[in-house]
Amino acid sequence: MANLLSIRSYNSIKKGHDHPFHQLVLPLRGVINIEVGAFSGKVTPGECVVVKSGEMHHFNADPQARFVVADMDVMPEQITQSSTMVFSISPPLLRFLSFVEEQLNYQINKDIEQLMFATFYQLLSEQRLLKQIEPRIRKVLEYIESHLAEILSIAHLSGIACLSPTQFKKVFKQQTQQTVTQYITKLRMEKAQALLLHTDYPIQIIAETVGYTDLTAFSRRFSQHFGLPPSKFTH
Repeated sequence: MANLLSIRSYNSIKKGHDHPFHQLVLPLRGVINIEVGAFSGKVTPGECVVVKSGEMHHFNADPQARFVVADMDVMPEQITQSSTMVFSISPPLLRFLSFVEEQLNYQINKDIEQLMFATFYQLLSEQRLLKQIEPRIRKVLEYIESHLAEILSIAHLSGIACLSPTQFKKVFKQQTQQTVTQYITKLRMEKAQALLLHTDYPIQIIAETVGYTDLTAFSRRFSQHFGLPPSKFTH
């Protein structure tokens, strides 16, 4: 049985091998240069590279770089059936990887390690297999996530990407399969739902946290998104 999470570093000298289990490599810091199947290139933090059982692969990385590596007997179905070798991971999974690193560096506890693997598998099962996000758009996604409470105009976001507003909107949709507005709204509503369910913050504060100064506008948008008003999600 594989089913193991570990923290690894690699040598700058290119090596190659295969193994009788699936392996996912998710950079925490630094990049990995890898050749696997039809893919040859860099995989960066926020991405995952899939190495299927028995697949020969060659790789190298800066020794200071760190990676979460998942050895797996079985992968989620959408990954097994996809030809995508490298995909972008969701913010929840990216955050969870930081917890995995801290826990594995702190102590050995087999029960916790099994629970972490189960949680990792569940988060992985929820991933949409988006192709690698180009650096300009990834920079914008990171900005959006950390500035949800602020006004996120196309003009400002396109400036971060160093693209014209028209070109930015086109490239953003190509990369994420969503318009800028759809992406921001989805992120804001999901964060609001989590805050409503897991905190005792007043709805007004939650609305402001996700960028709405008008409580009525927030409630209307939330109801449109989830089919229920925010008051139905409070304790």
